[in-house]
Amino acid sequence: MTADRPHIPAPVILYRHPKSGHCHRVELMLSLLGLPCRTVDLDMAAGAHKTPEHLAISPLGQVPAIDDDGVRLSDSTAILTYLALRHGDGPAWRGRDPVEAAEIQRWLSIASGEIAAGPCAARLVTLFGADLDHAAAVARSHALLAVMEAHLRDRDWLAAGRVTLADIAAYSYVAHAPEGGVGLAAYPAIRAWLARVEALEGFVGMARSAALA
Repeated sequence: MTADRPHIPAPVILYRHPKSGHCHRVELMLSLLGLPCRTVDLDMAAGAHKTPEHLAISPLGQVPAIDDDGVRLSDSTAILTYLALRHGDGPAWRGRDPVEAAEIQRWLSIASGEIAAGPCAARLVTLFGADLDHAAAVARSHALLAVMEAHLRDRDWLAAGRVTLADIAAYSYVAHAPEGGVGLAAYPAIRAWLARVEALEGFVGMARSAALA
């Protein structure tokens, strides 16, 4: 009689663009949770995200998207929430009381709002040639960073006394803001926070543009 073999979970399949901060949020969360992952890079310029096969996984044609043993999801913040609740200590990541949960949700909304309209949009122009107002995106970025800098002067993490989904959702585009022409030299508290994220066990970075590598 043979001993039972330990269950080895199937890798989470992550459909991504390797230089997308939205995708990196998910890849970082998977790594912090120690989950096996297989990445599938989509040629967005060739429309790979609009094929019937991908639309069956992500109906709006978005990346990131995941397939976790048949659970298919798109939208980076939705995926972060799912991973925390299914594979991690959900309350630690998502909030242990109503105030923490609300603070974390506020930063998830900022990640989808001000961060997307600021550092993300500025980077889309410089790296991908997006037809957006770069000067306006840079101005929005610095307005947001000033608020974040003041917020982080007397705390280590964005929403609680520990790392939460708020930090994971905000990290990627803030860390890569210089690629969009948004410098971080004037924001020491933000730079210290970025360093704390990067010191987490399991941290994995996103590829930087050649000019800043």
